[in-house]
Amino acid sequence: MPTVGIKKVILDKHFNRNYTEKEFDELCFEYGLELDEITSEKAAVEKERGTDAAVDLNDQEVYKIDIPANRYDLLSVEGLARAIRIFKQEIPSPQYKFADVPKSGLQKIIVKKETAQVRPFVVGAVLRNISFDADSYASFIDLQDKLHQNICRKRTLVAIGTHDLDTVQGPFEYRAEAPKDIKFKPLNQTKEYTAEELMTLYSSDSHLKAYLPIIQNHPVYPVIYDKNGVVCSMPPIINGEHSKITLNTKNVFIEATATDKQKAFVVLDTIVTLFSQYCAKPFTVEQVEVVYEETGVKEVYPLLAYREMTVTTPEINTKIGIQLKEEEMATLLNKMSLKAEVVGKETLKVVVPPTRHDILHACDVAEDVGVAYGYNNLVTRLPESNTVAVAFPINKLCDNLRIEIAAAGWTEALNFALCSRDDISTKLRQPEALSHAVHIGNPKTLEFQVARTSLLPGLLKTLASNRDMPLPLKLFELQDVIVKDSTMDVGARNERRLAAVYYNKAAGFEIIQGFLDRMMRMLNVNPAKADNGYYIEADENPTYFPGRCAKIIGPKGVVLGHIGALHPEVITSFGLTLPCGAVEFNVEPFL
Repeated sequence: MPTVGIKKVILDKHFNRNYTEKEFDELCFEYGLELDEITSEKAAVEKERGTDAAVDLNDQEVYKIDIPANRYDLLSVEGLARAIRIFKQEIPSPQYKFADVPKSGLQKIIVKKETAQVRPFVVGAVLRNISFDADSYASFIDLQDKLHQNICRKRTLVAIGTHDLDTVQGPFEYRAEAPKDIKFKPLNQTKEYTAEELMTLYSSDSHLKAYLPIIQNHPVYPVIYDKNGVVCSMPPIINGEHSKITLNTKNVFIEATATDKQKAFVVLDTIVTLFSQYCAKPFTVEQVEVVYEETGVKEVYPLLAYREMTVTTPEINTKIGIQLKEEEMATLLNKMSLKAEVVGKETLKVVVPPTRHDILHACDVAEDVGVAYGYNNLVTRLPESNTVAVAFPINKLCDNLRIEIAAAGWTEALNFALCSRDDISTKLRQPEALSHAVHIGNPKTLEFQVARTSLLPGLLKTLASNRDMPLPLKLFELQDVIVKDSTMDVGARNERRLAAVYYNKAAGFEIIQGFLDRMMRMLNVNPAKADNGYYIEADENPTYFPGRCAKIIGPKGVVLGHIGALHPEVITSFGLTLPCGAVEFNVEPFL
């Protein structure tokens, strides 16, 4: 959930009144938001980077507000204040409209076919005769950053560029060129660099280095030129210094390149609807024509589409648990920036403005009715149908086992269900284990590459992190592993296992075998070579020391798992230095 930090003085200016902390907290709650904390720029920086970094910052109050992840229109003070003032019925919902086409025609962006290799889509808009002050300018920049981190998925889906239109000339060309052929002066730099040099320059930049991999391995980089060959931006990395926006900028050219066209629509609509209020003609936006050179397709942006939905009042009343008439429900929806009118018995027509891209279904309309009605106003009542909750048999069995194991002096560990590839293969001396594991498609860290197929790596890591504790260390874990299974509709299944490790100056095989025997007796299984008994039989497993490993054979001859002394290579691979006994077996057959 994104958090928006807004100075108290700026909030007061946009709301045209001074709210106390309590009043604003209650106002946020009424609108379905949460005032997370009240801090200051100085206090926030001191907390993150220390006192020295905050010397020049002020102590002005900053309200940090938690915003729903899909409410992009609330990511700036302009959108937040507008939405809440409409909710309080202090102002009407604005009507967003297009500016008249200039005599010279719409600005054009010509898209070259090479861009399909890297970022195939682009959209654009122009805000004419806009007036920035220091606060609105900072909010404009901050909104772009919030969108980049949120819907743009750190610029991988959409990258926004904003330019002073009076410093460049259309038509613009969106190209994709070899890095060595792109040369320009990037934002806040004093000399020109090639794209190759920029990759080196920004590799140590704390803000921009995270975006370099998006295009770094492509043979061509996207770049936007104006009519005179001036580089406006090299998305998704940096804009050009030449078209930099300042407080004196009057006409803003906005472009957004994307790999996801729908997300680009939403991002562009959000920016222009929130900041067109500063134009000489408020809430008026000039469109931009995008021409795809290869296909000849022409598109005009932004869309600023008003969508119509039809909902029934009984459906919404049932979802929320209230009884509202059509007119009452329409009034509540109008407070949420949705234009609603009664078109028939128990039927409403709802017009969704371009700021509310979060409204996708009748359920979203019902949610807005609930917010406007006030969740505190809902009457608490018992459910119409009664159910009795019962634990899953496997969970009930495992809870009982945990109590007995803990009573026997063993300590439970709780580890991640994801681990690295090496943890379940190389370190356990089981290279073929990777073929049975479920792999993560796009792992963000080396520690979480696959779903674990064994509980032992997690227990051994826990031992390694607690080597300074007094010996012996006796740990157990009773959790799921994930294994491939072609018979399942998702291609994999969970399997509940119990694993234990004994770490001491001796491997303590007798301790581990005693643990196994105690667990089997708790499961009402006696040591016997019979259909209802269990026994162990010598076996070879690369994870265990040769000659000191046995497989566990349960009722009806089912192989449950293995027990033994771990191989020295396994022990050292997890950073341990002493012998270790281990057991791991499947508990599901005992249900």
